[in-house]
Amino acid sequence: MTDYTFVIEQTGDTSVLRTSNLQPTVPVGQEVLIRHTAVGVNFIDIYHRSGLYALPLPFRPGVEGVGVIEAVGTDVTRFKVGDRVGYCSGVFGGYATTNLVDAERLILLPDFISDETAAACLLKGLTAAYLLTRTFVVGDKHTLLWHAAAGGVGLIACQWAGQLGARVIGTTGSEEKGALAIQRGCSDVIFYRHEPVAERVKEITAGRGVDVVYDSVGKDTFAASLDALAPLGMMVSFGNASGAVPDVSPLLLMQKGSLFLTRPTLSHYAPDQHALQALADSLFAAIHKGWITVDIGQRFALREAAKAQQELANRNTIGSTILLP
Repeated sequence: MTDYTFVIEQTGDTSVLRTSNLQPTVPVGQEVLIRHTAVGVNFIDIYHRSGLYALPLPFRPGVEGVGVIEAVGTDVTRFKVGDRVGYCSGVFGGYATTNLVDAERLILLPDFISDETAAACLLKGLTAAYLLTRTFVVGDKHTLLWHAAAGGVGLIACQWAGQLGARVIGTTGSEEKGALAIQRGCSDVIFYRHEPVAERVKEITAGRGVDVVYDSVGKDTFAASLDALAPLGMMVSFGNASGAVPDVSPLLLMQKGSLFLTRPTLSHYAPDQHALQALADSLFAAIHKGWITVDIGQRFALREAAKAQQELANRNTIGSTILLP
């Protein structure tokens, strides 16, 4: 079977996702050749495809992949042929049967994590890890609001936050998603399509508000997120599913309670191989202890990447979405 990859030559809707054959490649230096067994689908892939996050054209989409090493460059010492590895930061070209990756961006997978689970949780789980343990250190005295609680990151994070002792309020778009969010650690669910989010948060918290809001939705929820915070609370904006958030005046943060605002990204929390593996190991440990169940709501063939992205963009998905080569 001929190896292939998706290539984007111009940004736009899902029609710009086109396939191209891959030529046999021999890794050199720190390169590692991986044959994918599962590929993660993430909102950042949509941002890249649409041009919201601009990349030099043409480019190969996909930032998250899992597979088996087929060959290594002469300078690679940490990995060997046959190792099961994954990546989710600083790499492109995941929407492909194989990929050539810098060994410094690879994560070694433990035996108790399956390939599909890894593809479903690496980027999402590492995002949850740094958001909950570094950006804002969540503990048993905290109440938090998590938007899109039944999404891939949300389901992982709400379980993890609950295990850390926090009270978790989630927003979802349907009764089905709300039930899953409750099952996965939320104490309360707000249905954002027909309930006023900030007002409901104040009702649930007896007028106080939450200590931290985690918002990957962006434009549609940003104002309500600020209004849901208690004084001195932190607004963590880590995605733009509904579009980019508006510019914010520092004076507004003061007026709403001397709030903190941050826009974090994984690459700054895991800038090198050691930090990346350490963050991944914390995720694997949480899974191994039974703190986290990774929900794979959708599986598509790799060639159905356009359909997978469309379902994600339309918010028709639950949990994680993966592609199977």
